[in-house]
Amino acid sequence: MGNACRGSFGDNFLEGYNEPIDRSCSRRNTSQHSTSDYSTSSLNAKHIIAGEIGKVNHRRNKSSPLISPAAKSRSMRRGTDNQAYYVLGHKTANIRDLYTLGRKLGQGQFGTTYLCTETATGKEYACKSISKRKLISKEDVEDVRREIQIMHHLSGHKNIVTIKGAYEDPLYVHIVMELCAGGELFDRIIQRGHYSERKAAELTKIIVGVVEACHSLGVMHRDLKPENFLLVNKDDDFSLKAIDFGLSVFFKPGQVFTDVVGSPYYVAPEVLCKHYGPEADVWTAGVILYILLSGVPPFWAETQQGIFDAVLKGVIDFESDPWPLISDSAKDLIRKMLCSRPSERLTAHEVLCHPWICENGVAPDRALDPAVLTRLKQFSAMNKLKKMALRVSGYLMQSITLYEI
Repeated sequence: MGNACRGSFGDNFLEGYNEPIDRSCSRRNTSQHSTSDYSTSSLNAKHIIAGEIGKVNHRRNKSSPLISPAAKSRSMRRGTDNQAYYVLGHKTANIRDLYTLGRKLGQGQFGTTYLCTETATGKEYACKSISKRKLISKEDVEDVRREIQIMHHLSGHKNIVTIKGAYEDPLYVHIVMELCAGGELFDRIIQRGHYSERKAAELTKIIVGVVEACHSLGVMHRDLKPENFLLVNKDDDFSLKAIDFGLSVFFKPGQVFTDVVGSPYYVAPEVLCKHYGPEADVWTAGVILYILLSGVPPFWAETQQGIFDAVLKGVIDFESDPWPLISDSAKDLIRKMLCSRPSERLTAHEVLCHPWICENGVAPDRALDPAVLTRLKQFSAMNKLKKMALRVSGYLMQSITLYEI
């Protein structure tokens, strides 16, 4: 749910290669305490995911509204201060008394992100406005509250977007946060031209540093991907910030989660098997590293189902270009991050101590094959095009539903 990320609110009800698998599942964090691994070798993704998506759709259709439309309308007209009505649990200041909302920065299924200016200081921020009309269940409301709580909990880390405040009016919940005006990570890499393993190592260190910070504070991100990292300043690669915590949850040591969430290219096998913990974030970071060095994801297929099957098989291609020219140390790190057994996978701290990524590490500074930048550009463009198509499809589906009603 980034402050300037296209589709940052996730067209989550639609299937797409780079869209979150599910969001409604994340509202039911069924867990148990266990430390055992969950084998993926005998499981077929078709049975796992098809059944899960079927249950998700059923729950969506059957979910009972937190407040009926008629009651909500009456409540809005009365301007009631009933605490049960407020998504944030209490009345807040009017955001328009404090900020001026400007141009649109991003559009998603659940709301819109705007540029906003603080009236008192003239400082610019990003304001994510979430439509309360879309929050139809108690779990939807809890999702928003949890996201805001986690952003406050993580506040202060130099590579995590800073939340300024949260406000609510009769129609929207507004989250005001630090403005990341430097654009997306892939776009910056492409613009730079010169790109090396050392630069990829620096970026990976930032991303894994965010994972380590989250885990040390008892937060599992669950939806890491390149487009969820934005630059505050387009001229400063180290101003990279994690922006989206819409699927993040608090966890306790040994806690096992069963809800299938994330994005297909990046999802860990144990998530598909519905038995996972924070180790899944390290897998996802490993996928990002593979993409940073090759321009393509390690688990690739023409369909979402094919991607899931490839993830469960866990076969990593180090034979195709450019991998013969990539250092052995980089490939060693990727293997240890993309280990199918969570208990044998490196922790985020161990990743940061690896020779390829640590301070004065062994990652070479020679330029990577220009084809890597070309592939990155194509991969980024494909994801943006698919998000745009999915968003249009979502609006059409909504229009059809309204027409039928």
